[in-house]
Amino acid sequence: MQLSMSPPQPTIATTSKLRAASFTMMKVGAFALDAAKDPQTDKGISIRTNTLSSPVNGAFSQHLRELLRVELQAAGLLDDASPVVITGTLLEHDVQAPIGKGSAVLSARFIVTLAGVERYKRDLRVESGWDSPFLGAVAIPGAVGQYENLYHKLVDKLLDDPDFRKAVAKGV
Repeated sequence: MQLSMSPPQPTIATTSKLRAASFTMMKVGAFALDAAKDPQTDKGISIRTNTLSSPVNGAFSQHLRELLRVELQAAGLLDDASPVVITGTLLEHDVQAPIGKGSAVLSARFIVTLAGVERYKRDLRVESGWDSPFLGAVAIPGAVGQYENLYHKLVDKLLDDPDFRKAVAKGV
């Protein structure tokens, strides 16, 4: 069965965090899957007998990009003309929901440039673990929810990174 993640939506907590920060206006640039990875892994991943995909151009890398974009937009920090540009590479993403313990991982490389000059570059990783019951009707939606939540955790980890905060501080 085909499953789709929910469209990216900003969260109140992240919007509040962004509004409270002293960040400059930013543009979200290109996001892509790591070139060393099989391109098909950006399009769908298996959860038991189901295939999960992203509603954003059918690509998980674009889901991450869009989530960052909507979070910045909700906080009033998105400007497509800004010289401060955030780009990203999806390095790793997986979700497993066997009977017993489920697990999911998401990692990406984020780069911030100012007028083409690199100001920040870091690989960030988040993961999750949970009880995965025998019953697929419970385990599969639970796994999807855990996996989707990692995108928010990864964006929050980026926004909390002290070096990122310096790279996008007002007046840079």
